[in-house]
Amino acid sequence: MTTARYERAARRAQADGRIPALSVALHRADREPWVFTLGESGNPGHPLGPDTRFRIGSVTKTFTAVLVMQARDEGLIDLDQPVSAYLDLPAHGDATLRRLLSHTAGFQREPYGDVWDTLITPDAARLLDELDRAERVLPNARRFHYSNLGLAVLGQLVAKVRGGTWEQILQERILTPLGLNATTVQAPPQAAVGYVVDAYSDAARPEPPVALEGVGPAAQLWSTASDMAKWAAFLTGPELIDPDGRVLAAGTLDEMRWPLTTTDETLWGAGFGLGLILVPEGRRIIHVGHDGAMPGFLAGVYGRRGGEGNPGALGCAVLGSSGTAGQTNELVHELLRLAVELDPAEIKPWRIAPPAPKAYRSVLGRWWSEGSEFVFAWHDGRLEARLAEAPADRPPAVFAPLPDRPDVLRTISGREAGEQLRLTRDDSGAVTRMHWATYRFTRWQEGFDGGRASDGHE
Repeated sequence: MTTARYERAARRAQADGRIPALSVALHRADREPWVFTLGESGNPGHPLGPDTRFRIGSVTKTFTAVLVMQARDEGLIDLDQPVSAYLDLPAHGDATLRRLLSHTAGFQREPYGDVWDTLITPDAARLLDELDRAERVLPNARRFHYSNLGLAVLGQLVAKVRGGTWEQILQERILTPLGLNATTVQAPPQAAVGYVVDAYSDAARPEPPVALEGVGPAAQLWSTASDMAKWAAFLTGPELIDPDGRVLAAGTLDEMRWPLTTTDETLWGAGFGLGLILVPEGRRIIHVGHDGAMPGFLAGVYGRRGGEGNPGALGCAVLGSSGTAGQTNELVHELLRLAVELDPAEIKPWRIAPPAPKAYRSVLGRWWSEGSEFVFAWHDGRLEARLAEAPADRPPAVFAPLPDRPDVLRTISGREAGEQLRLTRDDSGAVTRMHWATYRFTRWQEGFDGGRASDGHE
């Protein structure tokens, strides 16, 4: 019954969008992957099936972004350094890597020249040599402005600091470790044909193949829906897809998912992190990934974070062989919503666990600060805190003691992340006062002068 609803949504999108070939997949931690194809590949001798390859366009950027963050984590680059610190450029070298990743560096959208008229793009060397002919259309950090050129430059930067080509590094550091064996730089024999579908008839014209050369790190890849659903699951649930952090640490993916800018200042319907599109879905739910477009192809690749019924590592990919069907990009979000609505994750039973360490038991319970009540608790082997009136779906602040100072803890996530929590004890060792981000916490409601609120004015 569940997959029938998925199929119906896919059939509706294919029919309404008039998409010659459609391939969709759902990946989740607690089920076998679901894959569905519909239509015709247009490739004689290679009928449409789960292994049919589609161009994924700008979804490629998410791979380049991960390569950049790998290099940062290994100390090869600094995101807040200008790109000229790593590449010899004739212009625009002051743009920082962080701004290029978040599309806030002001680079023009495409390389110099009318590349979508000629369908000829520069190779890697020419891309960089001609940067002085490309415009800086906006001042650095002024606002979001999407740029294939910016991500292409970052791809060449990764190649430079690693001492190889972008293609080689991608294969060695992402595709092979994650087992994305159907994701390739060049079109394989089983590639679908991409079309432009006539708006006023049922005719369709094959689009010409376009080799992106030096712009490849922005939009070159081909893949299957299965591979891309797994990739989306990695972007949102790396602790399940890559538990050893061979490709990227889970904390680094958290950093990439933090919104750095909105894509529209008047309608906050989407944001951009470090190479990732962020689509809010309400009630602390977000879809993370990227859309893609190339002549004859559209792709939507997103994972879902948060929300009731989410099994974790929930990713979806929708790949279509039409460059004109927006339904491709809408269906991916619909399927992610349906996945938790129709087939929610099982509810795990609560079980008794060891108590809090003796040193922290006197912290547990209710405390007051700035006139507000907080609850400190011990769950899953860690100290947590939340406002007493906070909704249940708001994540708590989580603390970890400093290695050499057990009475000083660092807030590792949630409210006041990064700040210290300092404990003050009485002669018996019980915690009687705390300071969190320097604000005083006491068992009784107090004013800033230390007097109890219950005493009133005397």
